[in-house]
Parts: sequence; structure tokens; C-alpha cells
Amino acid sequence: MTRSHTFSSLCAGFLERLSYQTLDATRAEDFPALAEKVGTPRHGVAMFLSTAPSLFEQTIAGLSACGLASGTSRIGLEKPLGTSLESSALINDAVARVFSEDRIFRIDHYLGKETVQNLLALRFANMLFEPLWNASHIDHVQITVAETVGLEGRVGFYDGAGALRDMVQNHMLQLLALVAMEPPASFDATSIRDEKVKVLRSLRDLQAGDSVTGQYRAGAIHGVAVPGYDDELGRASDTETFVALRAHVDNWRWKGVPFYLRTGKRLPERKTEIVIQFKAVPHSIFAKQGAKAEPNRLIIGIQPQENIRLSVMAKSPGLDRGGVRLREVPLDISMPNAFAGAKRRIAYERLLLDLIEGDQTLFVRRDEVEAQWQWIDSIRAGWAENGLDPKTYTAGSWGPSSAIALVERDGVTWHD
Repeated sequence: MTRSHTFSSLCAGFLERLSYQTLDATRAEDFPALAEKVGTPRHGVAMFLSTAPSLFEQTIAGLSACGLASGTSRIGLEKPLGTSLESSALINDAVARVFSEDRIFRIDHYLGKETVQNLLALRFANMLFEPLWNASHIDHVQITVAETVGLEGRVGFYDGAGALRDMVQNHMLQLLALVAMEPPASFDATSIRDEKVKVLRSLRDLQAGDSVTGQYRAGAIHGVAVPGYDDELGRASDTETFVALRAHVDNWRWKGVPFYLRTGKRLPERKTEIVIQFKAVPHSIFAKQGAKAEPNRLIIGIQPQENIRLSVMAKSPGLDRGGVRLREVPLDISMPNAFAGAKRRIAYERLLLDLIEGDQTLFVRRDEVEAQWQWIDSIRAGWAENGLDPKTYTAGSWGPSSAIALVERDGVTWHD
């Protein structure tokens, strides 16, 4: 039997086990038919709920009424979990009335990405970095989540959310928490999430000048003309499609280290990366030779390529008659190459298996979600108080010029 024939047989067997049940979440009488189709599984039910925030409460109540929320059932919740701390609490209260916290799996698919998980291995399985992972040795941190796409059929959702609530509140704050967290006691859900929530609660409220918002106008991406946000929307809007922030984690480890966050749509390239910029050496013995020692930089690429790059200074080859010359040399770890024999999995595959098996390590706890919303709400309140409106930027650029000024005031340059 050939490999392709075996795969076809397995696929056909899998598809035979699938069925589809239509349901209107606003109609309680529709849920019994779903329960009948599910039947009575011996080990409970693992459910995945991806719906509008307004439908969460009705859906949970319907699942409970038809018997699908028994003590052995688990539920995965896809974002958005609200649009503010208040609305998020209402959703979480509705879910908590039926499911205990140990049966609730709030999904942030970034946590299922291999390189994001490798961030924990990089920090806590190597003695090399942990002694340097603090304000004494790190100058700043940059986190960029850049997209080339525009609305892409998400008009109704996106214009009511914007970049801050769509990307910063969940994905970017989770990345920040993993970078900044203290070493957990062990690799388990409670220990890791305890440390993440401490970071989120230590975020300083932004001050005037700590944020920049933007909205794209018509331009070109990779040489192809694209419309502006107002053109796609069909009307004017004050929703931000770009945001850049200067954040601080006010604790012992990170006091005084800025975390620069940047995300936006219609940017020049699609990439998600974390940049750890170390401080310069306190004294360069090569300065009199005319050589300049650049600070080391660790770049963790999450998408589209998963890699880890550490820049180190090395001497350029030669007889050095004109003085020693130094050059920055990258040490690259390309995940696909380093683990060429391993089968790579998409983030949702890992997370859905964890949901089925009941492992909450890569899922977000309620107190994390609410700490994230509390910080985001304070930013939006500041924007409203100061009348901050999005600056326009051309599609295909890196956002408004004020985003460059945000970091350059601190002597920093965005890693583009």
C-alpha cells in the first residue's frame, strides 16, 4: 500500500466521523438538537467557541441547559473576549457561572507558536542569558507585529476594535509578559501564568507622548496599489490601524527599561519579532584603534520565519596595520534547519490538542485577561482625554513619522 493511499484512507476515515449541526445561538430551543448529535461521550466534551462577544452569554446558557457543560466538559474561548475590562468581566462571569476556571481555555494563538515557546527555553534552559536579562544589561526591548493586509473582510469587527484592542491587548502583551516574567518554579500552567500576571500588573500607565496612533491611506504594497482605510471602509473613521507605544514594567528587574511596541496594517512587510537590545560595553579597549564596538542584539523572529539571531562583535581578518577593525557577526539559529527532522505543527493544532488533554499552560487565565484590559482601557481613556486622533500614513510605509520620533527621542531606532 502506497503512502498516498494510506493517507487517503486515514483522511476518509476521519471525515466519516465529522458532522455539522446548524444552530442559532439566540434560540434556546436549537441547543437540544446539538446535544443529541454530540451524544454522551464517556470522557466529556471539548468545545471551541468563536463568536461575537454579544453571543457568549446566550451560547453558554444554551450549552448548559442542554447538558453539554457537565463537570467533565472543557471550553475553548477565542478572542475577542470583550472590548473593555467591563465587557470582558461580563463575558467571564457568564462563562464562570457554568464552567470552573480549570475547564476554561482562553486561546491566544501566538502562545502556540514554536518560537514563542522557544522564548521560554531560551531564557530558562540556558545559563548564558538569565544573568544578563535585567535592567543592568538590557537597554531596551522592541516588539513588532507588522501586517501588509488591510481590512480583508473584517470591516464590521475591526472598525469597532482598532489596532490597540485587536493586537496589543492580547498578542503583544502576552509576548511582553513572556519576555519580562520572572523564572517560574516549574513548567506548569499555574507557575507560568502566576509570573505573567505579575508583569501585566506592573505595567506603568502611559504618559503624554508615550503613544502614537495612525491610519493608512492609499499607497502600494510590494509594488501593488492598495486603497486607504477610509476607501475600504467607505466612510471617514477615527479608528487606529497603527499604534506605537513606549511601555515600562515597574519592578526590580526592569525599572527604567523601555519596551517599545509597534503594530499596524498595510506596513511594508509581514513580520513578528522581538528585539532585545543589550547595553554597550562600559569601556572599549579598541577605541584608540579606531574600532567601534556595537552593542549586542538578540532578535527572536516569530513569523513569517522562525529564527533566533544573536549579533556579536568579531575582529575583521587582516594584519591590522591601520588598526584593529571590528565587525558585527550574526549567530543564527534557523528553527526549520536546526530541527530539520521534526514535523512542524501550526499553533492551533498544538492548542486544540492541549484543550482536549486539559493542559492550560499555553492558555490565558482570567486575571491575565483583566490585567491586560485594565492597561488598555487606561490608554484609551488617555487618548480621549487628550483628544489624540490617528495620524495618516501611506500604505507601504512604517507608519506615521511621529512613530519614528517616539523612539528617536530616546536615542533608539526601530529595527526595520
